Amino acid sequence: MKNRFTEEQIIGVLKEVENGVKVAELAASTGSSTPTITNEMRNSVT
Repeated sequence: MKNRFTEEQIIGVLKEVENGVKVAELAASTGSSTPTITNEMRNSVT
C-alpha cells in the first residue's frame, strides 16, 4: 500500500507528538486519522 505522506511529514508529526501536541489535533490538522498516527508512532520505535 502506498503511503500518502512523505517520510519527512511523518517525522514532523512524530516530533510534534513528542513535544506534547495531542494526536487528535494532529490528525485533524493533517487530514489523517488517530489510528494512522499511533501506528506510525508504533512503527517508528522499531
